[in-house]
Amino acid sequence: MTYALELKDLRKSFGKTEIIRGVNLAVTAGERVAIIGPNGAGKSTLFNLISGRFAPTSGDVLLHGQRLNGKKPFEINRLGLSRSFQITNIFPKLSVFENLRCGVLWSLGYKYTFFKFLADLDDANERAEQLMEMIKLDKKRDVLAMNLTYAEQRALEIGVTIGGGASVILLDEPTAGMSKSETSRFIGLIKEVTVGKTLLTVEHDMGVVFGLADKIAVVVYGEVLAFDTPDAVRANQRVQEAYLGSHVAEAQAQGAH
Repeated sequence: MTYALELKDLRKSFGKTEIIRGVNLAVTAGERVAIIGPNGAGKSTLFNLISGRFAPTSGDVLLHGQRLNGKKPFEINRLGLSRSFQITNIFPKLSVFENLRCGVLWSLGYKYTFFKFLADLDDANERAEQLMEMIKLDKKRDVLAMNLTYAEQRALEIGVTIGGGASVILLDEPTAGMSKSETSRFIGLIKEVTVGKTLLTVEHDMGVVFGLADKIAVVVYGEVLAFDTPDAVRANQRVQEAYLGSHVAEAQAQGAH
């Protein structure tokens, strides 16, 4: 079976310190996976290895069965993996519509001649309009990205990411800095716009994790302690001891119903 994303015995050392210690993870196409774990567990390093910012010391990262080792981030992006950072990466002085159109045009690639580009512009405009409705920013069409609220900027960023044609999306703490009501709206939005896509997210907010993920990978000291459904992870004694703490786990269990 070919997975959307697969990590095989992945290891990363900085000097003599091994940060990622033999991670194995297989994510099926269309799955939403949250990566959780205490600070310093190696979650960000894992994202950096997947997106090509860091090269693994050993082991493999495979996207739809294709080995990514040694590829640059932009090459990995071209193969259909997109990463949305904690710092919003949109064009602040372009409008909502223009940002989305850039994302769509990017997905068309470099192969296009200028005349082909002009012919495709209608398609790109139409797709950008659709995306704008999906992310609920159609009323802000001509507003510059820099004048949007923080939550709107994050929504726009997700629209740009999807517009770029990615099949596997990495989200770095998507709800950080949002209010409770913004967070719950944003979770709904992410679910809606990523239907059929494979999603990996690093998230500290347990409410978000249990509300969004089909599966949870618990990373502790550079290893995957558990990879299972939210209910199974919540009930896992080792996870409770290593990460959630039994009080937190119980509170989460009650809060999730």
